[in-house]
Amino acid sequence: MKTIEDLFDIKYGINLELNACEITRDKDGINFVARTAENNGVVAKVKPIAHKTPQPAGVLTCAGGGSVLSTFVQTEPFYSGRDLYILAPKNEMRLEEKLFYCHCIKMNAYRYRYGRQANKTLKDIKLPELPGWLKTYTIDYSRIEIGIEQKEMPLDVSKWKEFKINDLFEVRGTITTKIEYLVSRGHGNYPYVTTQSSHNGVEGFYNYYTEEGNVLVIDSAVAGFCSYQGRDFSASDHVEKLIPRFACNTYIGLFIVTIINLDNYRYNYGRKRNQKKIKDSVVKLPADANGNPDWQFMENYIKALPYSDKI
Repeated sequence: MKTIEDLFDIKYGINLELNACEITRDKDGINFVARTAENNGVVAKVKPIAHKTPQPAGVLTCAGGGSVLSTFVQTEPFYSGRDLYILAPKNEMRLEEKLFYCHCIKMNAYRYRYGRQANKTLKDIKLPELPGWLKTYTIDYSRIEIGIEQKEMPLDVSKWKEFKINDLFEVRGTITTKIEYLVSRGHGNYPYVTTQSSHNGVEGFYNYYTEEGNVLVIDSAVAGFCSYQGRDFSASDHVEKLIPRFACNTYIGLFIVTIINLDNYRYNYGRKRNQKKIKDSVVKLPADANGNPDWQFMENYIKALPYSDKI
């Protein structure tokens, strides 16, 4: 195995502070890359700074602190924040290869935390050899065409109303299915929904289901994460389902789960979002002139978002 130092020249960034820069929306704004794990590390665009040359495109940025080892390929020139390392390939490297190494570096994050940052040991992190298939693999970077007309739909929350969850949904438990049984049935097209908060709660797809789709599901064991499941699915333990008492569809479902998940801070291992709490809780939604949930507005709002036709 080779190390990061074998493949990249490692340099410390220019250590800027975002609050000392002027944020802008102008097209000539420069990306400001920080120690975040989101949005390719970019937290804002800032105006060019006199006597400060942006870092070049094509290098990797790696967080030494904060979201430790969050690593990204920067495709545009950028300014870097504090505790950020710049990894410049020593030899010519395709974008696909850089992305592979970004992932490999991130996989070492468990070794670090706020008490142990990636600084002196960064250069010694071992990286695997490129897999054979990657040497010829090419990612399709063609522009995604949008088949909808985007428009602004302001959310006037002051006109929204509170509705009791139990009035909108029938709250029930799901049939617990063991993963071993699903594996024995083979992989297929039906989601296996668990108590995880990532990947829409789905652990994998198998050739078996117990629950009908077009429902909301809520994790009642961990963080109370809510997701919309359009397909028929199976579930692990502690997954509750909310069966709509109204004509629901994907767009309305996604609107409602977004609102419900705003309350996730109320729940954790010590205070679970069980069936009783779900039934007794309320959700604030757009209302029509008669004071009923404005389902059409919710659907239209989601449809007006970028790439909604890809849902």
